[in-house]
Amino acid sequence: MHFSFVTSFVAVATIFGSAMAESHTVHFNNQCGHGTPTLVQNGKILSTGNDFVSNGPLISAIAYLQTGSCGLDGEGCTLVEATLKNPTTPGSGSSADISLIPPHTFSVTSGFVYSGGCDGVGADCKDANCPDAFHDPNQTGVQKACQVDNVNLDITFCD
Repeated sequence: MHFSFVTSFVAVATIFGSAMAESHTVHFNNQCGHGTPTLVQNGKILSTGNDFVSNGPLISAIAYLQTGSCGLDGEGCTLVEATLKNPTTPGSGSSADISLIPPHTFSVTSGFVYSGGCDGVGADCKDANCPDAFHDPNQTGVQKACQVDNVNLDITFCD
């Protein structure tokens, strides 16, 4: 009898634990007809166009459309920066933005939107004068926050 209870408890705990696991997906939509969507974190390429699933927080990731002229950290291109994480305190959840802070420059129309929560919140830059992008580090008002667990990010190029 004791064995059945322990086995049942472990099974329920495993199911509950996996249901509560943090997960975020970055999805690319490249409408340019050229280039390779690229997702990088700490100098490591995580994706070159396929959906990337992070089983846990995704901290300080960058994305750009590699057209052959972008550096590994997106130098010379339009950059989407993102941290996707479940909030543990008010204001500590996900944040994303578009950066045109040198050495990043406008290369292609780039945008993002949250999905699976905060739907419709995002930014889109169609030219180098984009008001929704960082042009200098003090423009923190362009960051788009989301305080929802397991939120995803859809990034589109050439929309």
